[in-house]
Parts: sequence; C-alpha cells; structure tokens
Amino acid sequence: MPGERLCTALRITASTLFALSVLVAITCTYVKGYQFGYTENYHLSFGLYGAFLTLHLFIQSLFAFLEHRRARKENRPLKFTKSVALCIAAYQEDPDYLRKCLASVKHIAYPNLKVVMVIDGNQEEDMYMMEIFNELMGVENSGSYIWQSNYHQEGPGETEFTQSQGKSRVEQIVRQSAFSCIMQLWGGKREVMYTAFAALEDSVDYIQVCDSDTVLDPACTAEMVRVLDADPSVGAVGGDVQILNQHDSWISFLSSVRYWMAFNVERACQSYFGCVQCISGPLGLYRNSLLRLFLHDWYSQHFLGSKCSFGDDRHLTNRVLNLGFKTKFTGRSRCLTETPSGYLRWLNQQTRWSKSYFREWLYSALCFHKHHPWMTYEAVVSGFFPFFLTGTVLQLFYRGRLWNILLFLLAVQGVGVLKAALACLLRGSAHMLFLSLYSLLYMSSLLPAKLFALLTINRPGWGTSGRRRLVLNLVGLLPVSVWFAVLAGGLAYTVYRESQQPLPDTERPFLIAGSAIYACYWLLLLALYLAIVAKPCGRKQELPDLSLLQA
Repeated sequence: MPGERLCTALRITASTLFALSVLVAITCTYVKGYQFGYTENYHLSFGLYGAFLTLHLFIQSLFAFLEHRRARKENRPLKFTKSVALCIAAYQEDPDYLRKCLASVKHIAYPNLKVVMVIDGNQEEDMYMMEIFNELMGVENSGSYIWQSNYHQEGPGETEFTQSQGKSRVEQIVRQSAFSCIMQLWGGKREVMYTAFAALEDSVDYIQVCDSDTVLDPACTAEMVRVLDADPSVGAVGGDVQILNQHDSWISFLSSVRYWMAFNVERACQSYFGCVQCISGPLGLYRNSLLRLFLHDWYSQHFLGSKCSFGDDRHLTNRVLNLGFKTKFTGRSRCLTETPSGYLRWLNQQTRWSKSYFREWLYSALCFHKHHPWMTYEAVVSGFFPFFLTGTVLQLFYRGRLWNILLFLLAVQGVGVLKAALACLLRGSAHMLFLSLYSLLYMSSLLPAKLFALLTINRPGWGTSGRRRLVLNLVGLLPVSVWFAVLAGGLAYTVYRESQQPLPDTERPFLIAGSAIYACYWLLLLALYLAIVAKPCGRKQELPDLSLLQA
C-alpha cells in the first residue's frame, strides 16, 4: 500500500542518513585529532577518538550485562510442544571429536529430538563417520543412506532419474527416522546443510544447527526453544560457544578468551537490541517456517558473479534479519567446539571468516531500516575500524617518531588491558586477563588477514581442512609477511630519520620510561601465562563433564 511504502522509504532514508552521520562523525574525530588533554610538546595526550572507543566499550559491556540479567530472570516453564530437528554437518571429522559430539547429542534433554547428520563425501574414506554414527546412536533407531549424488549434482554414472530416486529415499529416511545419517557427493558445507533442511521440509517446527566437532550441553536445545517460544518476533537464536581444546596450544587458549568476549559481551549486547549479526554454526536454532521462505535463495547466493561457498551461518542470520525478524543470543544455551591449535590453520580460518564478514556486511546494510539503530551504529563502527587502524599504523611507522610508535603500542595494550579487566569483572575469572594478549595477535596477524580477505573475497573454498587430515596451506602467511615487511620498512626509515638529528631532551625520559613499562608488561604477562596456562597447554585434555557446562 502507498502508506506502507512511504513509511519504508522514510525508514530507509533515516537509517542511511544515520549510518553516514556515524561514519562522518568517526572520520572527523579521527582526522581532526582533537585532544582533551596533553603534556608539553604533546608527548602524552588523550583525544576525542580515544574517548569514543572507550565509551563504546563501556556501553557495549553495559547492555551485555543487562541482557544477561534479563535472561537470568526468565524462568517460565517449558511446555515442549514444539518439534525440533538437530542437523549436524560433517566433513573429514576427527573420529574422537565426532564421538564426543554424538555422545553429547544423546544427552540432550529435549523430548523426541530428531537428529540428522549429513556427511560431505561418499567415498570409502568417509565411511568411518557413518559407522561411528550407527555405533553411538544405535542401528535399530537409525536410518542410513549412501547417496551417489546430492540435491544439485549428479554423481558419476548417475542420471536425472536415479538422482531423483536417491532424493526421495533421503527424504523418506530423514522424515521417518528418529536418527538419520546421509552420505552424499561432496559439495561443500552449504550443500550439506541444504540437504538436511530440504529433506526435513516442514516436518518440524524448529531446526537446530551443529558442527561435528561440537559438544552440546544437555540443556542447550531447551534454552534456545525457550527464547523462540517466548517471542514470536524472534526468528533465530544462538547460544554461548566456547572452546573445547583450549589447552592444546597458545593459539587455542587465546581463541578461548576471545570467544568468551565475542559471545558474552558483543553478541549479548546485540541481543539486547534484537539484532545478533551471526548465529554461529555450532549452536543455533531457527524457525523452520522462515527457512522455507529463503532456503533456495540462501543456497544459490552469488556475490560479484561467483557462487558463495562460505559464510553459511552469517547469511542464514542475514536472511532472517532481512525478513524483519529479531535474532537473539542466550548464554543459558552452551556448547564447546574445536578451534585450530596451529597458527597457520587459525590464520586461514580467520581469513575465511573475514571474507564472509565483509560480504555479509554489505547484505546486512539492506535491512538496517528494519531493526534498532544499534545494528546500524555497530555495523559502521566494526566495519570501518580495521581501515582506521591500518591508516594509523602506516602513518605512525612512516611519518611519526619512535616515541609515537611506542606510545601507540602502549595504547593498544592499554585498551587490551581495559577490555580484559571488564571481562574479568563480567565473567569472574582471572583467565580473562590474558585477553589483552589477543591485541598483539590482532595487530600482527588478524589485521593483515582482514585486508587480504577483502582483496580475495571471491576466492571459494572451505578455508580450513578437515580435522582428520590436516592440509598445510601457506597462503595465509602471504599477507602477514607483506605486513611485517611494510612495518619493518617504516620502522627502519623512522630510525634512520631520527639518527640524523639528536633526540630531544624532553622526549628521552618518555622513551626510556615507555620502553621500560612495555617490557615489564610483557614480562609480567609471560610469567603469568607460563605459571597459569602453559602447563596444561600442549597436552591432550579429557572431555570435561557435561554438567560443568552449567557452571
């Protein structure tokens, strides 16, 4: 109707102007560099841009706290009237992780939960996953099928008729069996998820997603169902995803503290406004009625002429948001998932995630007008932050003085310490102190990986190899190597330039004191890390009791 179209046009205009206003305001504070306070010769200062970032962190933490408090007060009894199917995507999974995943699935406290596991691959080398499924779920309760094709590709020797027959058989098994396992022609994770969603059709009310390296808490399904049952305007909900193998290495440990911050602060804050921007693949629940509306469009997503093969969870979330439905986070639904413990595999994973982030950022902008202004504000802040940071680093390393570079490094770690202190208060765990170490990992590796991801955004692939057979991929080292070469060149140029003139007397004390503080900071953190964390790191950890997830 004309009135409705006018309202939509006004909302689009308002959200666009708001996004531009936020971007212009941030750019002006960054470029102008207004200082609230400073010492003589500007050796120390506190500017408007720094004040903005600090305020953003406190506001984000405040709304995250309010969301957690609101969730704790929610105690209405569950009626268990909604049917739920749990869909597990598996690809060359480590047998140990798969066993842990399926063992946890058997302990989920939700009546008549349907379980569908689809394996991406139908070769002899993939058979072990179906065998583990039948062993743990019980052959008598399970339906299994090895499909030579998939929904969109005919396998070797297959015809359109035999492909159709296989599809009918898959759908019959999935709908009639409490537990079903399907092996199909390799097609990527999105193909696997499509098979599960399409085969279920409208036979259940809610569909839960899970990865095959994830250990689920017994109450995870019930707690997410509670959120969807309580509010019909919520289309999807995600849970608290933490790290299963956090003690495998320093990378997996730092990922564990970063995960806690990402879910319990950043996504909890987004949830307060009903606009969580990514329902994570290891633990999410969707209204099946909504999936039916966009399943084909989600599967056939293209970007710049290429079919999208990653970012499945982000695009699912964006599709829900684009329909005008809210997306939520609940910390009462929990799981543990595997993360790369090697630097190269972690770097490739982060590059893949960054590609999908930038691509889906553009898509999410199409529905800014349908949701709370916080979605627009946070998308602008987080989306442009890497570019402001890159500009700052390059300017300091090539046009600044040694003291400017050192002060920047101190500021980076200072912000890291501030975030770590807030996380310690919110979580009540001293382990969150090590969140400040993640700042160095971000600056040295994740930042160049984001820039590289933007340049290679159309390159397809899973990004990380299967966990049973790890493949060495050195491509991720390219942006990091270039980044270090650029910074080394800037630092060498700055040292040469300052060696041509004497160091100002007013600057020498700051340089000495700053160097001492920076060195002491790292010595202290390293000592604490070796004393508290490093002992268990590097040793294979036993699976924690599932009841501990409730703590």
